[in-house]
Amino acid sequence: MKLSFFGANHQVTGSRTLLEWNEGRFLLVDDGMIQGHTDYETAPLPVAPEQIEYVLLTHAHIDHSGMLPLLVHQGFQGTIYATQETMDLCAIMLADSATIQEKDAAYQTKKNLRVGKEPVEPVYTLEDVEKTMPLFRACPYGQIIDVDEGLSLRFTDAGHLLGSSSVECFLTEQGKTVTMVFSGDVGNTDQPIINDPIPVSAADYVLIESTYGARLHEQAMDPIPYLVQVLRRTFARGGTVIIPSFAVGRTQELLYFFREIKMQNLLPERPDFEVYLDSPLANKATAVFLQCEMACLDEETLAIMNEGENPIWFDGLRTIETVEESQALNWNREPKVIIASSGMCEGGRICHHLKHNIWNAANTILFVGYQANGTLGRIIYDGVKSVKILGEEIHVNAEIDLLKGVSGHADQAGLLRWMDAIGQKPGRVFVNHGDDENCQTLAAKITEEFGIPAEAPWSGSCFDLLRNEWVDMAQPVEKKKEVKQHTPSKNQDYLQLVATAEALLQYAKSLEHHANSEMRHLTKKIAKLIEV
Repeated sequence: MKLSFFGANHQVTGSRTLLEWNEGRFLLVDDGMIQGHTDYETAPLPVAPEQIEYVLLTHAHIDHSGMLPLLVHQGFQGTIYATQETMDLCAIMLADSATIQEKDAAYQTKKNLRVGKEPVEPVYTLEDVEKTMPLFRACPYGQIIDVDEGLSLRFTDAGHLLGSSSVECFLTEQGKTVTMVFSGDVGNTDQPIINDPIPVSAADYVLIESTYGARLHEQAMDPIPYLVQVLRRTFARGGTVIIPSFAVGRTQELLYFFREIKMQNLLPERPDFEVYLDSPLANKATAVFLQCEMACLDEETLAIMNEGENPIWFDGLRTIETVEESQALNWNREPKVIIASSGMCEGGRICHHLKHNIWNAANTILFVGYQANGTLGRIIYDGVKSVKILGEEIHVNAEIDLLKGVSGHADQAGLLRWMDAIGQKPGRVFVNHGDDENCQTLAAKITEEFGIPAEAPWSGSCFDLLRNEWVDMAQPVEKKKEVKQHTPSKNQDYLQLVATAEALLQYAKSLEHHANSEMRHLTKKIAKLIEV
C-alpha cells in the first residue's frame, strides 16, 4: 500500500497523486494541468494510464482536472469518481480547455509551417473530452461508496468550489485497514453561495494542501464596501473596471456582490451601471450553479432562492457570447464593469481587454483571486511599468488593485482549524499544493501544533502506508532557465493608434443591423478623417 507524489509538490498547480493497493492496483487522485511558471521538474507517472483503474477527483478546477482527457487519450479506461457538481462543471471546463489546446496548436502550426518546422499537436482535443465524460460516476456527499475489494470512498464538502471535496479512502490490505484522507483544496469560511468546509472525523494519514500555508488572510472584512469604493473611484474618472476572474466560482461570487450593491443602492450616484460578463464558460458555469443540489448552497443563498429571487442576477447584467460583441466593448466609452477570464490572465478574452484598457489611467484592473508566479496576472499585480500582452509591449497606466476580503482558499489558520477538527488525528501528514515556502512552513506548523510528523515531499517520492516508512525520498530537480534575448519595444503612440483603429473596425462591424443613416453618418466622419 503505497502513496506516491507526482504533481503539485512544492508548487501550487498540477495536482496528481498515485495510490497503490493490493500489490499492483492503482488509482490516481486528481490529474491537474500545470499553470504558470514552476521552478522544479515534475516526475512522470511510473505506470501506464491503462494500468490505472480509478481516478478520484476533488474538484473541477483545471489545475486538478485539466489533464484527464490526455490520460484517457493515452489509454485510461477506468472510472472517475467525483460529485455531481464537479462532473457538471468538468463537462464545460474540459471542453473549454480542449478548445484552447486546439486553437493554440493550430496557431503554432501555422507559424511553424512558414519556417519549415513540424506541425504541433494539441495536448488533447474535444474528441478526447467526449470520451472522458462517460467515465465519470457521480458521488453524493457523506455516503461511503464501496468501489472494489479493499477500497471504499467518502466525499465531504471542502467548501472551496461548488462540488469540491475532501476524499476519505478506506484501504484494506493484509487484513489491515488504513484511512487515507486527501484534503483537496480547503475553502475559506463565510464565502457567498457555498457552504463552509466540513472536516473529516478520523484519519491515519492526511495529504493536505498549502496554497496559503505560510500566510494569514487580512482581518475578515466585507468585500462589498471595498468593491463600491473601487467602482466609485473609477467611474468618477470616467473609467472602466476590468476584472480578470476565474470563470467558475469567483465569477459567481462577484455576481452575488454586484446584486447586493444594486439591491441596497450602495452606489446611488450611478445606480444603473452595467456589468458585462464576457465569458461563455462563465455563463455556462453560472447555469450549473443555479441547477445544483440545494445541499451545496449556504443558508443566505437558500433564503434568497426561497423568496423566488435569483442570487446571481440583477438589472444591468449583460452576458457576452460572440467575439464580435466582446471586441465591441472596447469602443463603449461608458463607465462600466467587464468581467472576463482567465483569472490569472494566461489566456482568454481578458488578455484582449487588458491590451485595450491597461494603458488608460482612468481604468482600474481589479484582481480578485490568487495569481501564481510567472502568470501575466502576477506580473501586472507585482507592479511592472510595461508588459507584453498578445505580442505587444504596453505601458501600465491603469490603477492596479486587489479586492480585499475574498479568497477561495483557507489561510494557515483555516488549514490548522481543519486539521484540529479531525477527531482521531492522523499519525503522519503530507503537505502539497503550495510553493516551497508555503508547504514547508505549514508542515513545520502542523508538527509544532499537533506533534504529528509532517513533511512536504518532492515529486517522485513514495511512502509505504502499511509500514509507515519512506520507500523513496526524491530530491528536487530544478528546471533549466530559458535565456531570452531582449527585443526593443514598439512606439507606444503607434501601438495605441493601431489598437484604436482595431476597436473602430469591430464597432463598425457591430452596426450591421443599425439604421442606414447612422452608418452613412459614421462613414462620412471616418472618410473625412483619413481624406478618402
